[in-house]
Amino acid sequence: MANDRSYPARPFLGVSALVLHNGHVLLAQRGNPPAIGVWSLPGGAVETGEALSASIKRELMEEAGLQIDPLYVADLVEILRHDASGRCERHFVIAVFFCTVRDADGMLPPVVAGDDAMDVRWVSPDALSDYALTDGTLAVIEKILSGTRMLT
Repeated sequence: MANDRSYPARPFLGVSALVLHNGHVLLAQRGNPPAIGVWSLPGGAVETGEALSASIKRELMEEAGLQIDPLYVADLVEILRHDASGRCERHFVIAVFFCTVRDADGMLPPVVAGDDAMDVRWVSPDALSDYALTDGTLAVIEKILSGTRMLT
């Protein structure tokens, strides 16, 4: 099914967040195509005129009801998909922020799915394999948590 981001004239800029708190990462279950029902890091598209750090704060509030502090861009991820004829069907460049929860104690703060997320939840890194994750999400999480930086 085509949408306004299929077969783009230019790449779309997005943000996502690896939010780490009390040894857990925050996952969001996608509520819209593509990959509806699949789990990923929360995030979304950057709006025109919006700073990247403002964008990720807005997205986490919209998707999880969570106030976060973005510490730094931990990775850049490019999603580039071509159809059978070789045309560019999707092209996203995503700045993945490493974030902490604002004003949180040691407990996991409650999160509530909103906006385009079907569900959001805190997950132990050891349990990530129990979730159907979008392509590349597990590798990004593992790379950031291990502190390595790979250029691909």
